Amino acid sequence: MNSALIIIFLFLAVSIFLGVQARKGKDMNLEQWSVGGRGFGTIFVFLLMAGEIYTTFTFLGGSGWAYGKGGPTYYITAYGALAYIMSYWLLPKIWKYAKENNLMSQPDFFASKYKSKALGVLVSLVGVSAVIPYLVLQLKGLGSIVSEASYGLISPTFAIWIGAISVTIYVMISGIHGSAWTAALKDIMILGVVLFLGIYLPIHYYGGFQAMFEAVDKAKPGFLNLPKEGLSVSWFNSTVLLTALGFYMWPHTFGSVYSAKSENVFRKNAIIMPLYQLVLLFVFFVGFAAILQVPGLQGPDADLSLLKLSKQSFNPWFVGIIGGAGVLTAIVPGSMILMASATLISKNIYKVFVPSATEKQVAVLAKYLVPVVALFAVFFTFNGGSTLVTLLLMGYSLVTQLFPTLVFSLMKKNFVTKQGAFAGILTGVATVTYVTISNTTIGSLFPALPQYIKDLNIGVIGLVVNLVFLVVVSLLTKNIAVQSKKEIVA
Repeated sequence: MNSALIIIFLFLAVSIFLGVQARKGKDMNLEQWSVGGRGFGTIFVFLLMAGEIYTTFTFLGGSGWAYGKGGPTYYITAYGALAYIMSYWLLPKIWKYAKENNLMSQPDFFASKYKSKALGVLVSLVGVSAVIPYLVLQLKGLGSIVSEASYGLISPTFAIWIGAISVTIYVMISGIHGSAWTAALKDIMILGVVLFLGIYLPIHYYGGFQAMFEAVDKAKPGFLNLPKEGLSVSWFNSTVLLTALGFYMWPHTFGSVYSAKSENVFRKNAIIMPLYQLVLLFVFFVGFAAILQVPGLQGPDADLSLLKLSKQSFNPWFVGIIGGAGVLTAIVPGSMILMASATLISKNIYKVFVPSATEKQVAVLAKYLVPVVALFAVFFTFNGGSTLVTLLLMGYSLVTQLFPTLVFSLMKKNFVTKQGAFAGILTGVATVTYVTISNTTIGSLFPALPQYIKDLNIGVIGLVVNLVFLVVVSLLTKNIAVQSKKEIVA
């Protein structure tokens, strides 16, 4: 066993210890387990949201796309900054309504706003369907990190099982408290590692940032620009729009909003969080630095560019620190996803179909569903080959279909009916699902369209379909309801 592997396991042990310690002195009912008793201040909410946002996708996917795609990678910095600005107005309203109505999950919000348990079930199904690819992303990243950082001593398969079991244990014990404590360690580690790598590697191999970009541009002309087709300007803009709108639609991110102790927490975070986006630039710099130093990585292997360049550049003990930080980027969001999925299934699906279930029974079921969801994710992890960014975009296309219904629900005069909300979400998700499963594109469906339309992100097309059905069905059902009232009065 080399020093890198020892350090990685040390980080894993510390994360489990923090998770177990976090539950001390707390009655772990469903509210404490899932939303921390609604008592988290600015720092813990910041760490939780950063923990969910800065994941293995940030650590490996960002550098992998810089390595394999070039210019289009910068969409990642754009959408987060826009979402944080939006959160200044959006999240306080969500928190206030959830606090007043004692809500504990994302589907609770939709079911309460539209007075429809069926809508809550649909939102639950969409949420679970979307987070499975997201959880697969974390497990794939975890396997890659441990395997590479251990110099092949641990296989990706074994690493994935270790990670899944570890996260399952501390989620079942401590819930969101464990995630918050581990997130603090993760943020300190990832910030230090990414800043160091992003500054040191370009200077070490190229003499500076300008020299690095000049060398990459000379070796691969136009690589740092947006291409005219495919990942073009229209793809870039539509993907930024899609991911910015869907940023807080993930059930685990939405649910973490409930954990704050006041609405001002979000306004403070909205000021701080855009600065955190700058960290992503240093991740990209590592990917760009690896292009000429670790050539030949294709497809999903591009996600390994950061680790392969690190192994080439540093002693095993430091590679272990990098690997340990990477493990934490998988464990924190992975724990939040597991917890949110289990809560959704128990509270918003099982409880609807078994209304006689007590709150204690629902809480117990949620905890026992954690390993079940983890097993499903492990299965899909071993039976899929998509890159990390592709997996994330797939999930975004699904959860963003919830955004129109959410926004209309926050308006003082909401014309959207529960039937319209249901129809909009269902048709939007169906569009995205069909295109994803059939592996079709707008270009293949409508080859005569202009290129800028063919390059649009399919999630945005799903959003347009969603809005059309949402508006039309809402107007029809509202008119029918008004007509029925008139007939009754008459």
